[in-house]
Amino acid sequence: MIIDAVRNNAEWCQAMCHAHGHPGTFGPRAWTNGRRTPLYYPDGVTLTEDATAADVLAGIDRTTPGASVKDSFARLDLTAEGFRLLFEASWIHRPAGLPAPAATGDWRPVRTPEELAAWALAWSGDDADEAALFRPELLADPATTIVAGYAADGRILGGAVLSRSAGVTGVSNLFATGDTDPSATWAGALATAPADRPVVGYESGDDLPPALSAGFEEIGPLRVWLGA
Repeated sequence: MIIDAVRNNAEWCQAMCHAHGHPGTFGPRAWTNGRRTPLYYPDGVTLTEDATAADVLAGIDRTTPGASVKDSFARLDLTAEGFRLLFEASWIHRPAGLPAPAATGDWRPVRTPEELAAWALAWSGDDADEAALFRPELLADPATTIVAGYAADGRILGGAVLSRSAGVTGVSNLFATGDTDPSATWAGALATAPADRPVVGYESGDDLPPALSAGFEEIGPLRVWLGA
């Protein structure tokens, strides 16, 4: 299942880069992008356990500081290449068929550029520069569904991105606003995901326990490296 989670996440990175006009390339052992990727997105992702540093570094732009690599199996040491460990996380998996927790609010897909702009501002904490990451082109991607939960007065309670790939649905960019409990956001996101497909993603730190409480299990470690 970890292979499915890794591939799903790489395909979401590809979707985000495509929305910004410069998609990357899938190789046998790594996904890479020869142009600097959007904010928070890796320049390279290992796709297999036997991927080497050369597999992922050869295809990315290292001419300026800030290149990043998602070491999907936590097997690389990139310190000799001038990278430092940015963070560690756990891949997570929720089996198909589990009932979704009861959701609070009205959870539904974001359909219009105006709805997406409001979602992105809520996701970013009203930071317009960060909100610009989510471009309207994402709404045309058949594998991507951006979902939001709305209170009765129209306020956004939280949201997430659902990414469909072969056999699984990925969850990323999950957020809760104000005093919304993260567990409620997981419940809402899962309520909008297909019940007959496993759900995958990754989380770390304080964001991991709510996912585990929603029925996920940890299936393996990952690391993200940042170049100097």
